[in-house]
Amino acid sequence: MKTVGTLGYEDGHFRITAEAHVVLRLKRVFGKISQRAHGTISLADTVDTARDLEWFLERYPIAFESPVVEQRLRVRASAHKERESLVQRILARKAVSKGFDLAEPARDYQKVAAELLLASGGLLLADDLGVGKTVSGICPLTDPSTLPCLVVCPKGIQRQWRRQLARFAPHLKTHILKKASPYDLTKLPQAREEQLMLGTTPDVIISTYAKLSGWAETLAAFIKYVIYDEAQELRTGTASNKGAAARAISTRAEYRLGLTGTPIYNQGDEMFNVMDCIRPGALGEQHEFSQEWLGGDGRVKEPKAFGAFLRAEGLMLRRTRQDVDRELPPHSRVFHHIDSDTAPLNDIRSAAMALARVILEVGAESARGSRFRASEEFNVILRQATGIAKGPHVADFVRLLVESGEPVVLFGWHREVYRIWNERLAEFNPVMVTGSESDKKKDDSVQTFVKGDSKVIIVSLRSAAGLDGLQFACRTAVHGELDYSPGVHEQCDCRVFRDGQTQPVVSYYLQAEDGSDPFLASILRQKGEQLSGIRDPDAELFEKLQTDSTARTRSLAEAYLKLAQVDR
Repeated sequence: MKTVGTLGYEDGHFRITAEAHVVLRLKRVFGKISQRAHGTISLADTVDTARDLEWFLERYPIAFESPVVEQRLRVRASAHKERESLVQRILARKAVSKGFDLAEPARDYQKVAAELLLASGGLLLADDLGVGKTVSGICPLTDPSTLPCLVVCPKGIQRQWRRQLARFAPHLKTHILKKASPYDLTKLPQAREEQLMLGTTPDVIISTYAKLSGWAETLAAFIKYVIYDEAQELRTGTASNKGAAARAISTRAEYRLGLTGTPIYNQGDEMFNVMDCIRPGALGEQHEFSQEWLGGDGRVKEPKAFGAFLRAEGLMLRRTRQDVDRELPPHSRVFHHIDSDTAPLNDIRSAAMALARVILEVGAESARGSRFRASEEFNVILRQATGIAKGPHVADFVRLLVESGEPVVLFGWHREVYRIWNERLAEFNPVMVTGSESDKKKDDSVQTFVKGDSKVIIVSLRSAAGLDGLQFACRTAVHGELDYSPGVHEQCDCRVFRDGQTQPVVSYYLQAEDGSDPFLASILRQKGEQLSGIRDPDAELFEKLQTDSTARTRSLAEAYLKLAQVDR
């Protein structure tokens, strides 16, 4: 049979040399090949590429340079078929369950994620907030081949991970890294909370992203399984120290799990970096990924198609509460109008109006810096004044709830507002989880609230991610200050509306008639679908990126001047 080209293999790449018309068809089939490519075509060796090449060779008689090349292609294509079949069987729950013997049984859908990880070696688990992704990450630890394990997470939730491990896998020895530079993990002092013995290596090591670079070489030598909590932190790739360290550990680990309930911005290179750390090489090389999936602006051209590809390849699993048949109790969101004092807003009225006019000026490019500075200052003074103006009334609202027997999680943003709340609610022993406390102090605050020694816990709107345990002591959330982002409020609500909650949950959004609240509340109402916490798993994986950092403040300035009935 006449052949129309040859297929070789070199340095981890399949290399095709073929007649011109075959190369043209090859470019149409493989979107990752640049349309400007000519001569020998090179494709990174991934199992899905091998599968597609095997199919392509059925149509075009291309000769193998050697039997070794043919064997490589057939083995890799077969591996893809086997993986595809296994992924489908696991998701259909037709594969044999591994059991996962935990101290508290995992839910079936949590086991499915763990089985998919063990079968594939790398998985991005992007389930809805509050459905229990942490347990999915702990399940594989019942398999000795996954130990030792490394958990990488934000600083504020290291102790939470230790508590969850003690709850579900109490036999495992855990250790939180204390320093950014390596020390002997076999000579740790005994610590009751970490259950460590002298002369032993921890089963699970917990680190922040910031400490990772100093430990990368040490950990990469023996870690079998790595869990990246809030995996969007990997988006910088090897351009950052933490990204380079994570990549070094991932390439040598046998299993890698990324956990995130936060939408990833539609920046293709960032998504490549996340996935290349969780499943190194699965998306091919970066230039191939860019050619196949990205548009000229660097964003993914077809987000839904890309999400479908990730799921079909077993690279990502994304379930909503409805998908996993969770029977969480009802969750009600109530927008409640509340009084506010006029003095704080009157005090900043002149300054706010002047700043708003600067923001809305249409002027030369040279004035851009002035408008940016005005935007920052306007945003700060107006939102803080709004919080102060309604602060006493928010505290009174919370008082009514507590006196009726309801412990309250109270969300806010400004320190002066916290001061007002603490003074007016002092008899309920309020505790704090904001940006100012140490990790130990935050942990102590949560434990004090959960034990019932405090009836009010004040949490910063932007410090709620990953906070767990409040659902066992509370069913009522109060948003005393409002944020621009519905996603921020959803993160907050999911501190009480999450796995382990047994009672109906109510979230109150307290809105003043003046200041920044009318504008912010309108945004939250318009984006009620995001606040509902119900996502379509087949929807776009990405969230649109706000490229103009002053756009939302400009809208707020327009709304403020209109409300003040000022003709600009």
